[in-house]
Amino acid sequence: MVKVSSLGKSIFLDTAPLIYFIEGHSEYQGVLSQIFEANDKRDFSFITSSITLLEVLVKPLKDGNTKLAEQYKNILTNAPGIELLEVTHEVAIKAAELRARYNLRTPDAIQLGTAIISKASCFLTNDIRLKSVTEIKIVALGELE
Repeated sequence: MVKVSSLGKSIFLDTAPLIYFIEGHSEYQGVLSQIFEANDKRDFSFITSSITLLEVLVKPLKDGNTKLAEQYKNILTNAPGIELLEVTHEVAIKAAELRARYNLRTPDAIQLGTAIISKASCFLTNDIRLKSVTEIKIVALGELE
């Protein structure tokens, strides 16, 4: 098990943990509340990429839920504890290397490439398949206490 306090000073926030927290229908709600409260207190900062913004908007837009889409946009573009990073050439190159090495899907490779290039202390996800990546510490929600 991994303690929230041991995650480091800059945590890359993958898409699923954000969706679970905002939409509140997850077995991980308790630990996610703890993580987001620590972020609010500036115990650490979140880093994420524009891929996260793309991914969180799809379902609300498909469902016509403009209120939820606006909530996601506001959180990811305006929250003081979250840095939203663009996909740069450097990230694209790192993502290509990761895809080649681990046979990752492009969005996962971009997310991980962004985390590595930005020197995030860990990558917070719910996708345990990403645990094979060794270039950054991968922390799955189920490992948190």
